[in-house]
This record gives sequence, C-alpha cells and structure tokens, in this order.
Amino acid sequence: MTRSPRSFPLTGRTRSTAAVFGPENAPVLGPKNVQRSGRLAGLDGLRALAVIAVVVYHFFPALLPGGFIGVDVFFVISGFLITGLLVSEHTRTGRISLRRFWQRRARRLVPPLIPVILISCSIAFLIGGDVLVGLGAQLLGATTFGYNWVSIANDASYFSVNEPELLRNLWSLAVEEQFYLVWPLLLLAVLLLRRPPVRLAVVTALFIASAFWMGLLYQPGADPTRVYYGSDTHSFGLFAGAALALLLRRPSGHRNELPRLRPWLGGAAVLAIAAFALWLPEDGTATFRGGLVAVSLATAVAIWAGVRGGRFGRLLDSTPLRYLGERSYGIYLWHWPVLVLLQLLWPAASRSGSLLPIGLLAATITLVLAVVSYRWLEVPIRRVGVRGSIRHIGRLWTGTTRRRRLVAAAAALSLLLVGGTTAAVVAAPAQTSAQLRIERGQRAMDAAARAATHAAAAAEAAAQAAATPVLADGPITAIGDSVMLASAPELQATFAGMTVDASVSRGMYSADDILLALKAAGQLQPLVVIGLGTNGPITGDELTNILRILGPDRQLVLVNAYAERDWTDGVNATLSEFAAGNRRVELANWHDTIAGRLDLLAGDHVHPGPIGGQLYADEVRAAADRLAAVPPLSDSSWLLRSPDAPRPPPFR
Repeated sequence: MTRSPRSFPLTGRTRSTAAVFGPENAPVLGPKNVQRSGRLAGLDGLRALAVIAVVVYHFFPALLPGGFIGVDVFFVISGFLITGLLVSEHTRTGRISLRRFWQRRARRLVPPLIPVILISCSIAFLIGGDVLVGLGAQLLGATTFGYNWVSIANDASYFSVNEPELLRNLWSLAVEEQFYLVWPLLLLAVLLLRRPPVRLAVVTALFIASAFWMGLLYQPGADPTRVYYGSDTHSFGLFAGAALALLLRRPSGHRNELPRLRPWLGGAAVLAIAAFALWLPEDGTATFRGGLVAVSLATAVAIWAGVRGGRFGRLLDSTPLRYLGERSYGIYLWHWPVLVLLQLLWPAASRSGSLLPIGLLAATITLVLAVVSYRWLEVPIRRVGVRGSIRHIGRLWTGTTRRRRLVAAAAALSLLLVGGTTAAVVAAPAQTSAQLRIERGQRAMDAAARAATHAAAAAEAAAQAAATPVLADGPITAIGDSVMLASAPELQATFAGMTVDASVSRGMYSADDILLALKAAGQLQPLVVIGLGTNGPITGDELTNILRILGPDRQLVLVNAYAERDWTDGVNATLSEFAAGNRRVELANWHDTIAGRLDLLAGDHVHPGPIGGQLYADEVRAAADRLAAVPPLSDSSWLLRSPDAPRPPPFR
C-alpha cells in the first residue's frame, strides 16, 4: 500500500493506489471514510504504534515488558482489512476469486521476506556457532508459513532468552498466512447466511472459541509458547477484526455512530493498549486468560473510531506515525534478525546495564533496511507485480553497460546469498554450546545417582561427616538451575558428599516444594546450597521461607547470578542483603567470579564449561568454608523471625 501516487522508481510511471485499497474498501465503510489515496484513516498510525511496541519490547524489554501485544494489534487490523476486501468483492461480483486473493497476499508478503531470510542466514553462517542451531527447521517454517507449528513441534520457546533463534519473529506471519488460507473458505460459507446479524454472531463465536481455547490450554508456571504460537489459540484478534468489518457493513443512514463520543472512545482505546503494553506480563495468567483478548477489543474500538472519519483518524495518521506505519511490515521483519546478529557480533553491548547502544544501533539499521525494502522492493512489486518487475529487469539488461553491470552484480549477490544460506543450514550444529554443557552436567548427576545406589557405605560416611565441624567436606544438598546443572561435574568432584538437584528454567519460587520434599524424606543435609537466581526476580520473603524450612540447625549458601538479564542486578542485591543479615547464610559470589571470564561461558554467556564450572565449585567451597568457621550461637531463635524484626549487632 502506498500513501499517494509516486513515480515508479525504475520506470518513471505512476499508478494510483486506489486499485489496491480504494474501491474494494469503499462499499464496506462508505466513500467519506476512504482517503484520496485509497487508505482508511487511522490504520497506519495503529500499525506504527504496534510495531513500536514490539521493537521496544525486544530491544529494551525493561521499558515495555508488555510490548509483545503489538502483534495482537496487527492481527486485528489484518482481520479487519482482509474481511472488508473479501466481503466488498462478494458484494460487487457475487463471488470471491480465491486465486486472485492468494496471489495478492503472496505478492504483498513474500518479496520483502526473501532478502530478510537470505541476508540474515548468510551473515549467521559467517558468525557460526549457536545461531545456526535449528536453522533448517526455521527455514522450513518460514518458507511454508508454518513457523509457529514447526517451533511448537521442536519445543522451541518464544520466551527463551538463552537461544539465539534467528527467525523467531516469523511465527506471527505464519499465523496470519494460515488465516489468509482458511478464512476466505469459511467466509464463503458465512456469506451464505442471509441475515447479517447471524453472520456476525458466527464470527463472534469463532472469536470467543479461540479466546476460550487459549485460556483453557494455558497452564500457570509452564512455558506458554504453545498457546501463544498456536493458530487455534491465537486467532481471536483476527476474528475480532473480521467481526468489526461485518459490523460496519450497515446502511448508509446508520454509519455515523456516536460522532461526539467517537474520538474520546478511540483515544481511551489507544490509552488502554498503551497501558497493557506497560502492564501485561509475558508469561502471566492475566495475559493469556483475558489480557490479550482485551487488547484485541481495544484495538477494534480504535479502528472503528479511526475509519469512521473525524479528528481521531487524522491524529493517528500524523506524518511520523504514517511514515512508520507504511513501513511497519519491513520494520517487523528486519528488527529481530538484526538484534540477534548484532548481539553476537557485539556481545559486550548486550551485558546487563549496557543495552542502550546495541538497541539504538539495531533500531537505526532496522529502519534503514525497512526504508530500502519499501522504496525499492515493496512499492514496485505492489504496483506492477512480480512479472512486471522481472520484465523491467530484462529491459535493464538490454540497456547501457552500467545497467547491465548493475543487474549482473545483483544476480551474483543473490547467488552468493543463496549459497550462504545453504551453507548455514549444512553447517548448523545439532545443539547449542549451552545445551551441550547442560547435558554434560545432567550426565554427571545421573552417574552420581547411580553410584550412590551401589555404594552401601555412603550412608555411614555421611553420618560420620555430619559430626565434623567443617561442613565443606560433609553431606551437602545443592538445589539449582541450569547454571548449577552445567557445573554439576565440578561440584561433585569438589564435594564428595554433595547431592545435586538442578534443572533447566528453575526459579527461586520452586525451592520451597523441593526443600519440603527432601526434608520429609530425611534427605535434607546440614549444609544447603541454592543457586536459583538466573531465571527471574526473587523476593526477600522467598528467602525467608527457605530459611524457615531449613530450621535452626542447617546452614545455607546462596549462589548469586550472572546473566545478561534485566532482573540480575536486583536478584544479586537481594541475595547479598539477605546473606549479610543472617549469620548462618553465606553468599557465593559467582557473578564477580565469572564476570571477567566470559570466554569460559557458552555462547549464551550464561552456562559455564569445565573450567568455569570449577570456578563455580570453588566459589561455593569458599562460602561453605566461611560458614564452617563461624562459631555456633547459644540462642539462634532470632534467625527464624521476619527479616524486618530487630537483629543482633554484627558479629564480624
């Protein structure tokens, strides 16, 4: 879609965009609501706000933790426009040309996608390593518009920050494409119903069914990727837009609903969308059981207020927002691969607290690439089609020597990019370096468990060691996340009496249940080591509950976190403060130990290898030794009080 007739960049011809969205939209909403350029008021502005939200969410997640809702705004806009086009065609001609519809969709979506895939994959091949893992499956999903289902089948996670999945943002394009494939067929059946209210009721029922299915399948505490990626669970936004398009097909005398209130309602809807972008958690129950549905409904209200004409639509279509909205598709396609590749090429800028430079650079590169794509690829193909563009390239080849060289260089570059993409798939390793290190730790834990079952003397040795004052050599219970899991071989080699219970994606909130189960089974040792700060924020109350479960006779080592996450600093401050205020708690400072040795971590800058794992174990031993050197207290009842209660004077 173009803002106004412009010179075709290669031929010098002009063509009005009315053929794209003008007459086809007009019967739905009335000619007064269609701008001269054939565009519906307010939609470009909404697109701009949506893509800004998504980009900020990915580039600066702490600023807009709910910015992922921009995708749902896109869904509603797409459902509204596509349904309007199809119904208008049916009204004019009595039929819907599925072939022409699918050709238009392919011409709109596919050409800008091809350079994104080829360029990103070729650069990834030059970088190598973890970014290539699973690239073949990603390309399969991208080329078949089934990215969401391929990811679900491969247990990929949209919310994972440890895996540099190069084409992850294409999941939403897959959902839309699947809607474009199925919805025209369903709409033909809906249009067989003679009464408009019944048609609207059917589409509304589809909206409710998809929303209900998302809420039903969502499991609190589990990875929500399945319900977020699923076309069945996440199509309610598309159906909300479709229902709005049917609702607005009313007689001309009933088209000016609430003229005075409409701008205020539209403004309130946009403010509500902004509030959701600031408030909705990416993996919270409120998001998947009503939050995203509310975003879709607010977007529908904003669309209604914009396309019905008036100052609200003109405000949304202000020049900066319209400029970004027209290029929003390219911005969305490019922003994620650019961010992933920049983080790999410039890892120092992605450390906690240093996201600003890489975010600004990624935003600049994304905008430049989107502008180039829009000017030289999207607009020409939209005006003259793929065949027309190919014919023009043929005319260039018969032109001057300079033009022939330009075409030859473009063809050579295209072949090079195809070769680079192919090489990237062929060279892709089976697992990331982090996965290899985690599996190494898991094997060590399994081997230790097998050895324990065959060593009858272990219980006697543990009982004898429990009486020893130096706890670092006695029986120890260690509970941790994937960082501890990767360090398990070194921990077990350093502590002969240690039992490690570590797992991927585990947080501090899970410690209570694990400790209570071990305590009930009589397997909770005198010294407990907990390393659960990598995967999310923690609270002082969680730590206090852990100490209460341990009781007055056990000591605790808390391992702090090193990860390029926005919550890491807060986690480490909470752990440090808690350890400083409790005599039987000691801090193992993994963060400072590894901060200057990132070469010892996997490509995700989180999981240690053998040398890093030994540093992890050494830091835990040092903390355990400090605890063992502390003389016992005659009265330790104060340790079980609330952290807010008065504390005795420091002993050291």
